[in-house]
Amino acid sequence: MIKKLTESQDLFERRKKIVANGVGVFNTATVKDAKGAIITDADGHELIDFAGGIGVVNAGHCPEPVVAAIREQAGKYLHTSFNVVTYEPYIALCEELAEILPHGEETKVMLVSTGAEAVENAIKIARQATNRPAILCYTDAYHGRTMMAMTLTSKISYKYDCGPFAPEVYRLPFPNFYRYHGTRTMEEFVEDELKRLHESALNLVDVKNVAAVIIEPIQGEGGFNPIPQKYLEGLRAFCDEHGIMLIMDEVQSGFCRTGHWASWQHYGVQPDISTYAKSLGSGLPIAAVLGRAEVMDAAAIGSIGGTYIGSPICCVAASATIKYMKEINLNEKAIKIGHIIMNRLKGLMKQHAEIGDVRGVGAMIGIEFVKNDDHKQPNSEICSEIVKGCAENGLIVLSAGTHKNIIRILSPLVITEGELEKGLSILEAEISKAIQK
Repeated sequence: MIKKLTESQDLFERRKKIVANGVGVFNTATVKDAKGAIITDADGHELIDFAGGIGVVNAGHCPEPVVAAIREQAGKYLHTSFNVVTYEPYIALCEELAEILPHGEETKVMLVSTGAEAVENAIKIARQATNRPAILCYTDAYHGRTMMAMTLTSKISYKYDCGPFAPEVYRLPFPNFYRYHGTRTMEEFVEDELKRLHESALNLVDVKNVAAVIIEPIQGEGGFNPIPQKYLEGLRAFCDEHGIMLIMDEVQSGFCRTGHWASWQHYGVQPDISTYAKSLGSGLPIAAVLGRAEVMDAAAIGSIGGTYIGSPICCVAASATIKYMKEINLNEKAIKIGHIIMNRLKGLMKQHAEIGDVRGVGAMIGIEFVKNDDHKQPNSEICSEIVKGCAENGLIVLSAGTHKNIIRILSPLVITEGELEKGLSILEAEISKAIQK
């Protein structure tokens, strides 16, 4: 007798037949309904979501005020193109973003559809503002998969056979203290890394040709690596010294994930330009580039933008998301959730040498797995076991890092304490099980 496929299995079989293989499968879960921090799969099973659509649903799945705003706008108009017909939702959202994410005395904003598109436009703006071509970026960076963004992205597996890549891009080692500090203190490590930064002006690229440095203050795909405070301060000083634009990519770390609207606010270091997407729209495709007004206005008319630069549907979703985040004080929730997660995982770390590090800011937390208690020996095998085991037991998690040896936690920040504790218990159990194999 032929065994009948479940709804989830059938969905995956259909996927394999019709969807291009290059579209990644990070987790085998399916969905027919989602609310808050719970996903109901195609077979009716409830799953606790620790992935958040890769950091997209900080305000939860289908927050009611956002859904209501989408419905109302959908009955008015869906698209006119902001280049052709100006509309209120675009202007209102730009005003709201400038208020919560000010860049100096006067801030200007442009809206696009994706994080990669935001990065592409940020680079164009920086080049026009400085009349320089070169861009500095970092190892383990992830900035997207369009051509310039893919060039800036470090991980090779995202760009196999996709070259040639954009010219005038130069890469520095990210100051990953855990992995590379050796016997040095944080102060000594940062001092050495800042020396390397300054030496790049002598041995990597003529600093007079550098338009911008682009960096994630807390790396996302690269492994949830927070930049050391003093390094970011030194980087800001380096950019000021040489007239370089400092671009901060906040696509994954923005909108309450770290307990702030952007992680640069945690550091107290101001970028010239910054990029956002993901949780800005609660799942609808919208992204933003913000910057000092004089920098943003350096871009020639028509040189930035596109047909879908701030869909009215996505704009109202983003405005409703920001309002909802303020009403429920989501930044405060992120800090509280982060404390719970960090305390649980630090306790587990004491029991297992395979857990090399638990790190993060707010509720953006990563768990790094290593072999032989050695921070230079990544353990990717254990991560795949944990992701699979969690999926089989009702928890959706994702790996990260160049070696895929880091579990990242991106649960919706509206998760209840009970759901959070249950999810952490599943994760702890699967970690212990994978380690004992």
